[in-house]
Amino acid sequence: MSRRWVEANLAEFARDVMRDFCMASVVLEGQFHRFDEAGAVSFPVMRDLLGEMMNKGLLWRLKDTAHHLFRNDPAQDPVAPMLDWAVGYAFHECVKLKEDAYQHQHYAPQYRALREQDMGEEVRAIVEPLASMLAQTRESMEREIRRIRYILGRIRRLMCLYYAAHGGNRLLARLLFDRDELVRSVFGEEYDLLLQGLYGDKPERMFIQAGESLLDGGRPEDALRAAHAAVALASGCQRAHRLVAEAEQRIDQTPRRRAI
Repeated sequence: MSRRWVEANLAEFARDVMRDFCMASVVLEGQFHRFDEAGAVSFPVMRDLLGEMMNKGLLWRLKDTAHHLFRNDPAQDPVAPMLDWAVGYAFHECVKLKEDAYQHQHYAPQYRALREQDMGEEVRAIVEPLASMLAQTRESMEREIRRIRYILGRIRRLMCLYYAAHGGNRLLARLLFDRDELVRSVFGEEYDLLLQGLYGDKPERMFIQAGESLLDGGRPEDALRAAHAAVALASGCQRAHRLVAEAEQRIDQTPRRRAI
């Protein structure tokens, strides 16, 4: 993938990294909560999240897209190389967690079942100390989860800095509008910091840009919702009012389906 091609499609890469990071964060936090509650992580969930070379999962695609974005951004933001490193580091910590989850889910029950069998005193004396390995695997998972949680938090903070240069990205604005609940749930207290970096003291810009992108994408009803949100924030914004008028006109021009 050439640098020139990445630069020409930077808006799409920036949107995709934000989207995939948020989606992966939700899956991971769900597994972390499961571990907190039950002491286990689902191997199938981690396997599907990571995928494999010929069938990459969400987290693997995020890592690859992050490499393309952060290594080819013409702005050469000093935050970009650190984000590239952090996403890669989190990915490989998740690989380790997946392997530990497999051992915990498959080998631990097998060992307990085998230990219940009649194996003689000599064999039992050899294999009984292996029980400590099960506890070590659980401790390893706990450490990995702690590291992943920590680095995801650092990634969020770095993203707030990096995306401050992407306030004109209409595809990103559309994502923030369409997936508002998702992004808010992931960024939490840092959500306002993210928007402040992107749009400064004019938060209506997100809704205007999202509405324009939605209008271009043939979704005038959603564009109108975004436009009304922009007007609610900045009643004197002429660009927002023009967007309302254009969306309403597009809706009026859309043929109505006849009821059967």
